[in-house]
Amino acid sequence: MHLSAAENLPVRRAVPALRAALDTAGTAVLAAPPGTGKTTLVPLALAGLALGGPPAAGKVLVLEPRRLAARAAARRMAWLLGERAGGRVGVTVRGESRPGSHVDVVTTGVVLQRLQAEPELDGVGTVILDECHERHLDADTALAFLLDVRATLRPDLRLVAASATADTGPWARLLGDAPVVETEAALHPVETIWAPPPRPLPPPHGMRVDPAFLAHVAATAGRALAERDGDVLCFLPGVGEIARVAGLLKDAPADVLQIHGQAPRPVQDEVLAPAARRRIVLATSVAESSLTVPGVRVVVDSGLAREPRTDHARGLGSLTTVRASRATAGQRAGRAGREAPGTVYRCWTQAEHDRLPARPRPEIELADLTGFALHAACWGDPDATGLTLPDPPPAAAMDAAREVLHALGAVVDGHVTDRGRRLARVGLHPRLARALIDGAPQVGARDASQIVALLSEPPPRSAGDDLTATWRALRRQARPADPHAARWRDETTRLRNSLTTRAGTPAARSDDHAAGVVVALAFPERVACRRGGGYLMASGTGAELTGGSALAAGRAEWLAVAAADRPAGSASARVRQAVVIDEDAARFAAAPLIGTTEEVVWRDGDVVARRVERLGAIELGSRPLREPGPELVRAALLDGVRAEGLGLLTWTPGAVALRERLAFLREALGDPWPAVDDAALLERAPEWLAGARGRADLRRVDVAGMLRGLLPWEQAKRLDEYAPERVEVPSGSRIRVDYAGERPVLAVKLQELFGWDAAPRLAGGRVPLVVHLLSPAGRPAAVTADLASFWREGYRAVRAELRGRYPKHPWPEDPAQAVPTKRTKRASGS
Repeated sequence: MHLSAAENLPVRRAVPALRAALDTAGTAVLAAPPGTGKTTLVPLALAGLALGGPPAAGKVLVLEPRRLAARAAARRMAWLLGERAGGRVGVTVRGESRPGSHVDVVTTGVVLQRLQAEPELDGVGTVILDECHERHLDADTALAFLLDVRATLRPDLRLVAASATADTGPWARLLGDAPVVETEAALHPVETIWAPPPRPLPPPHGMRVDPAFLAHVAATAGRALAERDGDVLCFLPGVGEIARVAGLLKDAPADVLQIHGQAPRPVQDEVLAPAARRRIVLATSVAESSLTVPGVRVVVDSGLAREPRTDHARGLGSLTTVRASRATAGQRAGRAGREAPGTVYRCWTQAEHDRLPARPRPEIELADLTGFALHAACWGDPDATGLTLPDPPPAAAMDAAREVLHALGAVVDGHVTDRGRRLARVGLHPRLARALIDGAPQVGARDASQIVALLSEPPPRSAGDDLTATWRALRRQARPADPHAARWRDETTRLRNSLTTRAGTPAARSDDHAAGVVVALAFPERVACRRGGGYLMASGTGAELTGGSALAAGRAEWLAVAAADRPAGSASARVRQAVVIDEDAARFAAAPLIGTTEEVVWRDGDVVARRVERLGAIELGSRPLREPGPELVRAALLDGVRAEGLGLLTWTPGAVALRERLAFLREALGDPWPAVDDAALLERAPEWLAGARGRADLRRVDVAGMLRGLLPWEQAKRLDEYAPERVEVPSGSRIRVDYAGERPVLAVKLQELFGWDAAPRLAGGRVPLVVHLLSPAGRPAAVTADLASFWREGYRAVRAELRGRYPKHPWPEDPAQAVPTKRTKRASGS
């Protein structure tokens, strides 16, 4: 047995205090840095299998956030006891169940399923929520449910929140002011070496990490191997980056291993076991705190992490690359000092480090909450307002989740349905559970299980975007060596066993049909129809196939999109995986999104009335609507006038002149003279559109009558007085006043004004009329607003200039005494 060595781990000194806290309070917070033994020694001690203490009543249940961590912890504890997992220490994760007699290590997802079916947790005495500081959504939910169970059903249930950080206050308060038990760090000193790239590089963008930066990380790992002793643990954001860096290190004088959530079990075992030859272990965040990699003396940290992002409006979710927090960087660095003094190479500057966020954001703030909302509804708290959560769920994300659950028939009027409980029991996202349950009768249990397993265990991006082709390739592997294929087969078996009724196999149709129906059942709002050079999804979001797409060659009219993301700054989604389908499959799978509406809109310059059948935002067909409702017509006309302007009306010269007169009076006098600018008239449009049903009716609107209708009675009486359309001049002519400019203008031949010393003032005497004095040929000769002054001072110069050019017209020396005329001297008898 190897237990005696483990019992020297630093956490042993905290075990008596932890036992005492649980005996008195029933809850406790255990703060123990990585490497102190909290994950392996504490469960054994509380179960009476280590450190000689009395066994706790009931089994010890250890909750881990990841499958890899759960398997590793169970395997390590069993090894310490000289056993294999499934004896006194067991493990239960999705697709694998080997219960233990004293200790069970389970993922938080599994325990949520068990709590829904058996909230009393019969036979369990103590629950340890490990790595609670990582703030996974399932872990937060499980803790809230366990606190509820303890408060209502099992006051004897003992709860331990185990954290690798010293930030214990929030957890203690959450557990009802639970005692805090701390373990001193077992870490050896870790030297920090700042190792930024030699030149600035573009920051991560979505899922993309600059290849030059990954080359720098690989070079730093090689440098660390040369400069320091021991194994090198290198943190990278994802599987793709790990593979790229591994390729760059293929000639390194060490074994290069890759550890992540999708790594095959033999590789996991190899990473977690001591080795004779030096190693470079490339890892995602799974190795931050919940796994111990023996032999590591050096950590190379890229400083990057992946976080979920959910576009609730478009129903799109994705991962994005972000800068890791200072807390995460501290966790990673600590891996170098678990067994001896170590070194961390950080691929950024100290100044950048000081600007990093203090800690990562909890998953509940970022993730799709549909699964969480279903768990809460099954628990009897659909709004999650009664759950003791570290952070409340965002209201917008919960609203979006409830809409999805309502569409799936899982929740009605805020209460979970029998169908909702059945979906929850599948142990998948509710969308995928719906696709399995509803798809099996359509395509057969085998095909439905295989396709949903493929959606649940997504293939690597290198598999391409044709999901049907990927499915066929997986089926051809009789004994899959590929770890993804092995996981897919295990998940297929689990899902097929979860179907309570065995669906028969329907009449054979194409693989595309089977895959398309299942995918569309899971994501009906992502059913997409060709539009121009791309596609339009039922959600209303445009979608485009990526370069080199296997689906592009066929130019399919319809797709069922399994995975898509939206690049930052792009209005369209990018299709990552999809299946070619036909309209019949789309109509079946997305039937709840199909509806018929009466559409009366302004289009192509007139009102168009149609009865339209749509699948979400996708138009399936239409036919003319014979008798559209008058309100709909009026609304369409309003849209047309607002879009194309008042030019849709017939503006006669009289209407234009009247508008100009009214605009002059509004400017000069203000209220109650009405505003007649475009905005004001458009605001009154509903009043003058009554009875109109199309563009032709707009042309028949009496615009002048409409304008006069805007005038109050008193102003209507004074219109011609304050802004006369014409003014009679001394010659007897009635000259039109031009109101189009900034001031009203009277343009008249000079000879017609002899003897007139003042033009009338408008707007009740407030605004002088500007007079444009014209030559006999009608050209401007002078402009004045003071005729008396013009006759005295300006007339002589005009007379001297024009009398020789127009000798037939009178040019008297004293215009004030002359007879006004619009004729020549001979015609007028002069």
